[in-house]
Amino acid sequence: MTYFDTHTINSAPDGARPLLNQASGMFGFVPNLLGTMAEAPALLEGYMTLSGIFDKTELNDTERQIVLMTNNRLNNCGYCMAAHTVISRAAGVPADVIEALRSNAPLADSRLEALRSFAEVINETRGWPSDADVEGFLAAGYSRQSVLEVILGTALKVMSNYTNHVAATELDKAFAGAAWSAAVAEPA
Repeated sequence: MTYFDTHTINSAPDGARPLLNQASGMFGFVPNLLGTMAEAPALLEGYMTLSGIFDKTELNDTERQIVLMTNNRLNNCGYCMAAHTVISRAAGVPADVIEALRSNAPLADSRLEALRSFAEVINETRGWPSDADVEGFLAAGYSRQSVLEVILGTALKVMSNYTNHVAATELDKAFAGAAWSAAVAEPA
């Protein structure tokens, strides 16, 4: 396996240092994912910028985490599942929603389940949902804008999940209590 550095603010390329400083201010530390992305400052900037843009969508905190965690699970990214479990808890996402996302169980709320299912379809079809998939999502109370915002969240997770796959990013201590593996996500 090719080794990738997990940069600190001091070891990062010049173009990544301001971004790692920003991340440190947001999280209180530099997450290993971002330290790894710092090797390619454009990737780090793209990821952080897209993340900020995704936060501006019409999807609320819970809905955004549903899109992100669904993609994390489907892409088998243990790092991001753990990180987003912690982030979801801090954002006030209900515990039953977080647990269902981690264990690949349907969500009790039918509207949120429609979102989870649609995010799954977008990932698994590589952006080729059927007309029935889109119409079902719209019938659950989501908009055409939301359809495209699910694609935005999926693109964001490609950046982080694939980085973690290639670099075998080490899980931060801050996320270790929420460690996850695909083995725990097998439906009952």
